[in-house]
Amino acid sequence: MLVLGFCIGLYTGKAYPSDPNDERFWLAMNIYFEAGNQSEAGRLAVGLVTMNRVDSWQWADDPQSVITQGPTYTNWKGNVWPIKHQCQFSWYCDGKPDIPEDSETWEECLLTAEKILYGMHDFTEGATHYHNDTVHPYWADHLQHVVTIDNHIFYK
Repeated sequence: MLVLGFCIGLYTGKAYPSDPNDERFWLAMNIYFEAGNQSEAGRLAVGLVTMNRVDSWQWADDPQSVITQGPTYTNWKGNVWPIKHQCQFSWYCDGKPDIPEDSETWEECLLTAEKILYGMHDFTEGATHYHNDTVHPYWADHLQHVVTIDNHIFYK
């Protein structure tokens, strides 16, 4: 669940109100929490997978909707929440606060998101899935392995 109320300005280094509908913001959040500890290539690949899903008929049409896609429940107050550990991207429904703590990494993720949104070459060859190399999800055997970067394995 997203609780972030601000993000670091791309060029100013200052906080500014976040726009929860901003493509760059959501793409950067996904890159930060899924691959913030990875190399630039690893971060780019995760962002490219997100955008490949946006471009596919199988998922939603914008980064926020792709990232938040998954089963939900309504609590007793009427608030809709993602079901823990059942999201497309684990950080979104792991029950932890979604606040970037490392401002340098966050700014790098914003720049990475911007590169992707402005049309960089897709070196993942259209990958729509990836996982950490410490797990083996059920779908991995049914997709074509494209590339391994850092500790993520990418598929289409």
